[in-house]
Amino acid sequence: MNAMSNITLISTIHKERGKCNSDELLKIIEEICPDVIFLEAFESNYTDYDRFLFSTYGVSPNKKLEIEAIQKYSQINSFEYIPVLDTELSDDFHRWLNMVSIYPDCQKLIDSKISLTMEYGFQFLNSEKNTQLLEDIKELGNHTLGNNEIYQKFNENIDAYENSMLRNIYAYSKENSFNRGVFMCGAAHRKSIIEKIEKHKKQENVELDWIFYGN
Repeated sequence: MNAMSNITLISTIHKERGKCNSDELLKIIEEICPDVIFLEAFESNYTDYDRFLFSTYGVSPNKKLEIEAIQKYSQINSFEYIPVLDTELSDDFHRWLNMVSIYPDCQKLIDSKISLTMEYGFQFLNSEKNTQLLEDIKELGNHTLGNNEIYQKFNENIDAYENSMLRNIYAYSKENSFNRGVFMCGAAHRKSIIEKIEKHKKQENVELDWIFYGN
């Protein structure tokens, strides 16, 4: 009987910030040594042609932090790269965040999150402290502005966005065998993605052993 495939969820950010950089992310990926990497990205974010340019000529256009780490990993290990996005995020959350950022209490929480990210990197992004800070920002924002229509629309959009990523991961896993996988996704999704994974465990007919980096 084959061992169950495992996938490690790594919460990330998309641009380098202090200790959150591609070299630090590469260290984490190397420790796991995945043969499949799932990424919160569209096919167009890192095409076959992009990969050819990097592998042949070392040409690397300005890419997301995670893609830079993936490129570095590709120089030492072979793996299957699977972008899992097929739906866009709306602008509603960014509008909501811009609205709450003008309030000093909200800005203080946001500044604290940025400072901790720069100092502690991925250890912080994958911690309960970061999850709680994000929840505090949402709660304070909703208290300040009220549960406005923009945020309600965002919540509906983010739910569909996250569900589509997990749906694509499970679809791939049903058709392909692998030992170790990594799923890299923005840290703002961590709490809800973990909750959705627990639901998928009961609903899907493919078994995956999920590991949450940092837990």
